[in-house]
Amino acid sequence: MMMLSKQELKQIQLSRQHLTAKSDKITVCHDLNGFQAQIMVNVFHSLKIRCNEGIIIDNFGDGLVKNWTIRGTIHAFAAADLVLFRYQRKMDNNPYRSDDFKGYAHRITGQWLLTPERQRHFSRIIINSLKEGSRTRDELKKICLQHGITEIELDMMFEQWGGGIQDLCLRGFIYYVVQEKKTFALCSPFVPMTEDEAILEQVKRYFTHYAPATIRDAAYYFGCTQTYIKEIMKKLPLTQIEIDGKSYFYLEELKSDYPDIPHCIMLAGFDPLMLGYQKNDSIYLPQKYIRGIFNLAGIVMPPILLDGVVAGRWRKKNTKMTFEMFEDISAQNKKHIESAMEETFNDIRKTEWALV
Repeated sequence: MMMLSKQELKQIQLSRQHLTAKSDKITVCHDLNGFQAQIMVNVFHSLKIRCNEGIIIDNFGDGLVKNWTIRGTIHAFAAADLVLFRYQRKMDNNPYRSDDFKGYAHRITGQWLLTPERQRHFSRIIINSLKEGSRTRDELKKICLQHGITEIELDMMFEQWGGGIQDLCLRGFIYYVVQEKKTFALCSPFVPMTEDEAILEQVKRYFTHYAPATIRDAAYYFGCTQTYIKEIMKKLPLTQIEIDGKSYFYLEELKSDYPDIPHCIMLAGFDPLMLGYQKNDSIYLPQKYIRGIFNLAGIVMPPILLDGVVAGRWRKKNTKMTFEMFEDISAQNKKHIESAMEETFNDIRKTEWALV
């Protein structure tokens, strides 16, 4: 059985996640199963540090869509992957393009005050209005009000954590446009993959582009049990290796050499390098700094990866960059961090250092 050091493991993972082997935007989104997208600037930054093409704020979302996917969270991913992430579940209360709305959204929002008939009525109004082109959330609200929706019903349809709009996204009718302002557009018709096909493909991508990884890592990433992951792994031609007494698995043959680990990488918030592996086992994030990146509000802060180890986090406001370090670092390491900043941003006018 092949043996690797943790340093070699980092080199492989950083390369496979396109942090040291950059690629085009669609390939990056495909390989990493998209990017968690509650905060849109994180998607922009995740792409910018992984892509070999110009990623600019005005059009980085072209060719991408935003919808609910892995771990039940909103991700930005390639539009062609709607068939993969909006797959047809075996036991589903929101089948593809169905307008039978009885009871589904009630499970999302708790008390659901829209009758199935009223939800169907306003869902059709929203869908028809989007046939003319994309519309913002506020524009859709205004259209619904013009058609007689009550304030309580409006709160249900546009409930902050999903509501009727989420239902339409889950059923493959609409998607969020990948941009800062909440805007929706109609999905082109597609044929959803079956659940078994889709999950197998998602896991295959994981063990190709996040791996080598442990079963515990994969279960954490997909938000499921290790038993479930093990059953899917039986369907894949995985290779097993040992690293520090732990079993790691991967697809596709490993190369004989990988790029060196950069002195500094300024990762994005909710970056796949943090979300792709069990945070308590992370080879990048020291245990004592977990709460500095994964805070109690559920936010994953943007880390500063210094020689392959998280040493702090960064915060940008307008043209000011603040580096919040978890411990004192050398002047040379400060230069490495500033160099990484200059490679990524061209509008920084002021920098500030702090210990947190």
